[in-house]
Amino acid sequence: MKGARRLGVRPGNWLTRDRAEQLLALPDPSTPKGKRDRALLALLIGAGLRREERVGLRIEEMQQRDGRWCVVDLPGKGSRVRTVPIPAWAKAAIDAWLQAAGFLSGPLLRPINKSGRIIAQGMSAQAIYDSVKGYRTRLGTSIAPHDLRRTFAKLAHKGNAPLEQIQLSLGHASIQTTERYLGVEQNLTDVPCDHLGLKIW
Repeated sequence: MKGARRLGVRPGNWLTRDRAEQLLALPDPSTPKGKRDRALLALLIGAGLRREERVGLRIEEMQQRDGRWCVVDLPGKGSRVRTVPIPAWAKAAIDAWLQAAGFLSGPLLRPINKSGRIIAQGMSAQAIYDSVKGYRTRLGTSIAPHDLRRTFAKLAHKGNAPLEQIQLSLGHASIQTTERYLGVEQNLTDVPCDHLGLKIW
């Protein structure tokens, strides 16, 4: 029925760890476009940035904090500003791209024209979508850029990252939003009280 109310939360799509690794391996690292696309996919899966955050990301925002590389002072939804850590493998992909691009400041992700020249302006949201679309076709999946943000969250949660740290990286306003995003449900076969380590009787 048109206009009928829908209940529940749409779970969305995400990649398993193996499929995420396969996707990251698809761009050709011997070309500037391949280096750029590998950096793009590494940011999507390794940091879980939103679309508008990816589009506006600048090289200057990549800084070290507490001995690791992060995207610092990143403005997100609701004017909330956060720092997003990135894994070493994502930073390596970004470094390879920046070395090929030759830029020291400005937009991190940039278009490349048909002749292979890197353009100074930043990539649009549509250009990012089109890049991911090309690789998802090769991977044989219907994954979209936002699904790679969900992949970040799902793999981090499966790897036992604390839920509140996932919340901070994603920039969610509350832990409940993160729980809904992950589709977290109560597990009555492996529960917190089984991990207290107390032996009373």
